[in-house]
Amino acid sequence: MRQRSRRRIMRATVELVDQHGYAGTTLTDIAERAGLARGLLSYYFDGKRLLMQSATHRMMHQALTRALAELAPDASPETRLARAIDAVLGLAVDHPRVMRSHLALILDPDTGAFVQDPEQQRLGAILQGLLLDWGAPDPAAEHAVLRSALMGGCIGVLLPGAELPLAPIRADLFRRYDLPWELGRPPQPLPPERERPPARS
Repeated sequence: MRQRSRRRIMRATVELVDQHGYAGTTLTDIAERAGLARGLLSYYFDGKRLLMQSATHRMMHQALTRALAELAPDASPETRLARAIDAVLGLAVDHPRVMRSHLALILDPDTGAFVQDPEQQRLGAILQGLLLDWGAPDPAAEHAVLRSALMGGCIGVLLPGAELPLAPIRADLFRRYDLPWELGRPPQPLPPERERPPARS
C-alpha cells in the first residue's frame, strides 16, 4: 500500500508539472490528482523539491526500463547503451517542463542538491550494468561521467533562448562511446557531420 501510494504521488507530480510547470503545481494539486489526503505527501516526501526529484527519477527509470524491454534479449551491449542514451535524451523532448524543472532545482545553489533517492539508485544501477557490459573498466566512475553528459545534453536541448538540436548532442555522446549513429532511435537518418550541404541555386 505504501509503495502504491508513493507511485501514485510521483505519477501525479509528473502529469501536473507536464501540464502546468513546477511553480504552477501545488502539493494540494498533487494530492488531489493522486486521490490521497494532503498530509500523506508530507509523510512520504520531505517537501515539494524532493518529491519533484523522486518523481523525475522514476519517470527516467521507467522510460529506460521500457526502452530496454523493447530490444531483443540478445541485443549487443552497444545497442543497449545506445537505446538508453536515446531514452534519457528523449525525455527532454517529450517532457520539457518536467526535465527543465528537475534540472533547475538541482542546479540552484540555494536550494539545489542531487539526492540519491531509491528511484535514482534504480536508474543508476541499470546504467552501470549497461556500462559494465559495454566494457567500462570502472562502471561506477563512468556512470558519473555519463550522468553528467546526459544532464548537459538535456540542458542543451532545453536552454531557453539558446536551445540546441538533439542531433549534435547525441552525436557527441555516441562518439564518446564509439556507438554507430544508426543504433537506438536516431533523430535523423544521418549524423550531423555526414549531412550534405544544401544545393546552391
